[in-house]
Amino acid sequence: MAQVSMTVRMDSQLKQNFDALCSSMGMSVNAAINIFANAVVRTRSIPFKISANPKDVEDEALREFREFRNMVAASDRPEFTLDEINEEIRLARKERAGRK
Repeated sequence: MAQVSMTVRMDSQLKQNFDALCSSMGMSVNAAINIFANAVVRTRSIPFKISANPKDVEDEALREFREFRNMVAASDRPEFTLDEINEEIRLARKERAGRK
């Protein structure tokens, strides 16, 4: 399947925290966002509870994220093959080079 790039704007501190959290779980931000997108499409809903208490949202989102990651890891079929990951990296580098 063809790969596309997507740009997301967020607060720089949020990105730094998200990068660190993803890294601590052994994955890239790109992988985390792809897991999220797959969960949304698969369930046709946001895969975590949204509430007024930010701490509840963080705890629930992290729990759901880890649960989904474990489910993917336990499946017989990985979400992305190494070739697909490498192709995505190649395309991102090509796009970045085109902007310079």
